[in-house]
Amino acid sequence: MDAAVSRRAACACGQLALDCRGEPVRVSICHCHDCQRRTGAPFGWQVRFPAEAVAPSGEAAHFRRTADSGRAIDFRFCPRCGSTVWWTMDRDPGLVVVAGGAFADATLPPPSVEVYAARRHGWTAMPALAGIESHP
Repeated sequence: MDAAVSRRAACACGQLALDCRGEPVRVSICHCHDCQRRTGAPFGWQVRFPAEAVAPSGEAAHFRRTADSGRAIDFRFCPRCGSTVWWTMDRDPGLVVVAGGAFADATLPPPSVEVYAARRHGWTAMPALAGIESHP
């Protein structure tokens, strides 16, 4: 991991941000229904970092829900503009998942995997990505 790389993810109004050091451990596309609802799009774009590589700033609101797996997910979003910036999952306690669209940096690595491929909308195409039918 290149610790010299630093990227900033932020909400739409800029009040809530997350500084991320190093390269992400995984970049993925998720087709689960919850990501579709969260983004208002056919899939979510997730960028995962080790928890120790991220530093939040600003005020975050919190929403906890149960995922399809039955485990909890904790979302952090801006109380002013409502943008989700990051979340953590009980199943991966050492990782912070950042909404890909929160980065202005166009140099992020491309997704390497798609999750919940069975829920992909038929008109979307994810060439060259490994498909995972569900998420344990």
